[in-house]
Amino acid sequence: MTIRVAALALALMLAPNLAFAHCDTISGPVVADAKQALASRDVTPVLKWLKQGDEAEVRRVFDQTITVRRLSPAAEELADRFFFETVVRLHRAGEGAPYTGLRHENPEPVIRLTDDALSSGSHEALIQALNSHVKSEVARRFEAARAAKSKAASSVEAGRQYVGAYVELTHFVERVHSALLAPEAHAHSHE
Repeated sequence: MTIRVAALALALMLAPNLAFAHCDTISGPVVADAKQALASRDVTPVLKWLKQGDEAEVRRVFDQTITVRRLSPAAEELADRFFFETVVRLHRAGEGAPYTGLRHENPEPVIRLTDDALSSGSHEALIQALNSHVKSEVARRFEAARAAKSKAASSVEAGRQYVGAYVELTHFVERVHSALLAPEAHAHSHE
């Protein structure tokens, strides 16, 4: 149950803005594997991020990158950047997400927690953070709706404020419930 709550909370955090990603950041896992591929002169580490149909293009760009980066430090920097952008662009397309360029931002805190949990082999900190977030969001919305309900009959405007708070609470709960019933609907397919 706790892992499902964590998956739910993650889905909820992502659902309002599906553009959240860290795969398009310089510090994200796609670029990390692309850097590993260049360092080892083996494209294999990055291929897992791509659909099979994109493999030929990435292999071609990888070979060009290896050739061009020998020319000069400036050529290496430019070729590496082109390789990173190609891999991230194709990865994002495979997720059905737009590519808007490589970003230099740090990942969202929940993504950092997820990555840290995978690195450490323990999901406890991730679950604790997600459970805490869901609990505080439900409590905040509930208290707003409860307070508004107590005044709802005093005027039409107070009634409208209650309806607004009620709708916000119920929609949040519906998203939680929906994510619990079908968490795979929020996951990206890499088939």
